[in-house]
Amino acid sequence: MSPFSTDLLKGKVILITGGATGLGRAMGEKFLALGASLAIASRRENVLKKAADEMGTETNPVYYKCCDVRDPSQVHDLIDAVEHHFGHIDILVNNAAGNFISPTERLSPRAVDTILNIVLHGTFYTMLEVGKRWIAQGRTGTMLNIVTTYASTGSGYVVPSAAAKAGVLALTRSLAAEWGKYGIRQVAIAPGPFPTEGAWSRLSPTPELEEKMINRIPIKRVGDKDELANLAAFLVSEYAAYMNGEVVTIDGGEWLQGAGQFNGLSELTSSQWDALAELTRKGKD
Repeated sequence: MSPFSTDLLKGKVILITGGATGLGRAMGEKFLALGASLAIASRRENVLKKAADEMGTETNPVYYKCCDVRDPSQVHDLIDAVEHHFGHIDILVNNAAGNFISPTERLSPRAVDTILNIVLHGTFYTMLEVGKRWIAQGRTGTMLNIVTTYASTGSGYVVPSAAAKAGVLALTRSLAAEWGKYGIRQVAIAPGPFPTEGAWSRLSPTPELEEKMINRIPIKRVGDKDELANLAAFLVSEYAAYMNGEVVTIDGGEWLQGAGQFNGLSELTSSQWDALAELTRKGKD
């Protein structure tokens, strides 16, 4: 059951980066159910098309376009295309991300850049492109960024992600202060463990690690995607119109158990890390 009326987001045009899978898709499905028009973007066209076909309806189809957010020219073209299709954008959801667990000393500069470029640069490029247009058009809007609980605390073994998400959190708060005068709101969600296809296997690749992660959570369970989607719907709606620059944590109280979601991985041996690296590599193939 939804706690909201089915017309909560009626008339709103929402763009979600990383919107074809996982939490991005869950949010998109919720927004559609509440009356929004939806555009989704990611790098893989086959995945986008499948998601758009499954999510949309004859009367409210989902628009999709391939975009690598690491490339500002592709971001520009994406926003052009969505505005041309719908006429405008009301809400931007920055969900495109990348992450993997690894001892930091094992990382190459390329691995570091991959995460920073997607998470920090990609989010910045997208916010900048949309924000400039809203300001020039005199249009108000809302930007929702998906960060992490360790954006504030830091965490070992996901250091590029921690650095990048901390940057996104700083963007959220900084632009809340700077762009509030234009009627542009900034909000963020910091999720704890939410099992999603692909990302979950990279961050919790063995049953033992999964059990450890769940045992860290005071309520002893992971999150349900619908719980996060309901929170996202509230934050981008008029019900949250006075919220600006706020990050809402949804993690079952996990971060209160101690800083750093992945710090417990210090117990792993070098040979275990080798085995995990091989599992991660196979998962990407």
